[in-house]
Amino acid sequence: MFRRRKAKDRYALETIRHGLSSDRFYNKAPLSKRLGVNIDSFRTVFHKASDIVFYQFTLYDNRDACLIYCEGMADSQHIDAYILQPLTRAKITKIQDSERNLPTKELQKVYLAISESMEVKTIPEGIDAIMRGYVLLLVNGDSTAIGSSIVKRKERGIEEPNTEAVIRGPREGFNENIGTSISLVRRRLPTPDLIVESQEIGLYTKTSVAILYIEGIADPEVIEELHKRLERLEMDSVIDSGYLEELIEDNPFSPFPQIQNTERPDVVAASLLEGKFAILTDGSPFALLAPINLWMSLQAAEDYYERYLIVSSLRLLRYLFLNFALLLPALYVAITTFHQEMLPTKLLLSVAAAREVTPLPAVAEALIMEITFEALREAGVRLPKTVGSAISIVGALVIGQAAVAAGIASAPMVIIVSITGIASFCIPRFNFAISIRMLRFPLIILAGTIGLFGVVVGVLAIAIHLCSLRSFGKPYLSPVTPFNGSGFLDTFVRSPRWAMGKRPMEYSKANRRRLGDGMTPKRRLPKQNQT
Repeated sequence: MFRRRKAKDRYALETIRHGLSSDRFYNKAPLSKRLGVNIDSFRTVFHKASDIVFYQFTLYDNRDACLIYCEGMADSQHIDAYILQPLTRAKITKIQDSERNLPTKELQKVYLAISESMEVKTIPEGIDAIMRGYVLLLVNGDSTAIGSSIVKRKERGIEEPNTEAVIRGPREGFNENIGTSISLVRRRLPTPDLIVESQEIGLYTKTSVAILYIEGIADPEVIEELHKRLERLEMDSVIDSGYLEELIEDNPFSPFPQIQNTERPDVVAASLLEGKFAILTDGSPFALLAPINLWMSLQAAEDYYERYLIVSSLRLLRYLFLNFALLLPALYVAITTFHQEMLPTKLLLSVAAAREVTPLPAVAEALIMEITFEALREAGVRLPKTVGSAISIVGALVIGQAAVAAGIASAPMVIIVSITGIASFCIPRFNFAISIRMLRFPLIILAGTIGLFGVVVGVLAIAIHLCSLRSFGKPYLSPVTPFNGSGFLDTFVRSPRWAMGKRPMEYSKANRRRLGDGMTPKRRLPKQNQT
């Protein structure tokens, strides 16, 4: 029997040395009852990891034990207070025979006041527990170890998101801790119908990913499709939610985002109530929302906190400047190059006089100015905050004035590029604004080669692409096409809240009603007393 046990221990060590990271060895490396063999096994795995601590001590009943944990991830003060002192303090007092040689599982129940713990029966399970910040307790004579969660958590506080700042509305934003992010959503939706499904993705990172949706509101077909796409993922790491976004979107070659990202818990809660789902990733403050449509990219969180007349005016302004951001440089190039007769005489003479000293054609002038403006904007983002905005603004002014004075660019072109840049900042969603900025360049080239006909061809190509685009099977241009009246009330303008009594049909089919019949002004406001 002793020889068989010794061979088993030697087999466990060889398994660890030759292929611990391979899945086929995971169930072939059980823990041994001999503490020395288990310690040697873990030392073999972590022989180059200087931050792994092996602390050997003696229990109250004189049995040898060992704690293995990752320094910096586990809290050493809590280890002393909640593990070492309870397990060794009893040596001073008298102990009964029934308290001797307790299994490790019983030790944890009797002496360790730690709520979150796990049983470990194999070497890979122990390695995984240590890497997650657990403290692994090994006792001589027991082939089962206990992993106790004494994780030292250092996380960023709950702050207002810089990319989605609002004048009126909540100031909370997600942080990198997935537990904190889920709690922020739970606080806004305290209902058991809010489903949170967790799983791990990534061979090396083993990143926790949570899927959130409201049962009874979300479309079951969409949730099933999401599960299928996540199950097909085979990757070694997930560092940010952007890793998942690229792999589960419908059309990865489209410049338009088919999944929305947000740092705001209120946006996630409102989207869940419309029938969408959210994906939270541990280590990332950005949540993913889907399905989405084109019109969501021009809607801000603040649209639902202000009165509908103000919001509708701002939305119409955004749509106007969206057209400016996409078409204004191309239209200027096409008209000044091929269709000068479209300009009034005085304006044409002014533009011609300004361009008389410019050696470059309008299309080259527009491309140079646009590329320079994009470079200045990128430099302003990457530079430190204290100097980034100042350098980008001063650089744009200095370069624009110098280009006009040197005759490289005309004054009208500088005005056009400036208006275009301002228009792109009016788009609330950063990823959608980048798509518009990308499409601006091929439209400028088409305008410089075949005039307005090229601009029309480019716009038609974009429209055809948008009509064929899907977000988790839902049309990207809904509720405009296919038309849906309940969703159309919150598209180009925002209707009064009492008029939006039903959820969009494309996202929620079972439970569409969200307001009662008596919420219209005629029914909810009392009649005035007539005198």
